Amino acid sequence: MLPIINMEETGSNIIRLRENAGLSVRDLQDLFGFATPQAIYKWQRGVCMPTIDNLVVLSDAFRVPIERILVVDYAS
Repeated sequence: MLPIINMEETGSNIIRLRENAGLSVRDLQDLFGFATPQAIYKWQRGVCMPTIDNLVVLSDAFRVPIERILVVDYAS
C-alpha cells in the first residue's frame, strides 16, 4: 500500500491545531511574512499543501511533530 496525504483532512487538522495553539490566520500570516493570508486559507481548505519548510514552521508554532499535522491514507 502507498501512503497518500489526505489534503482535505490535513487542512481540517491545520485549522484544529491552529485554534488549539490559540493562533489566528493573521498570526500565521505574520509568522510566515506573507503579504496576504491566501496560502493559509488554501492549506486549510485542502486545496494545496504547505511546503516542507512551512510544515517545519507550523510544527514549531503548533508545538506538535509534523506527523500530527499530516493526515495520511493508504491506498492499494
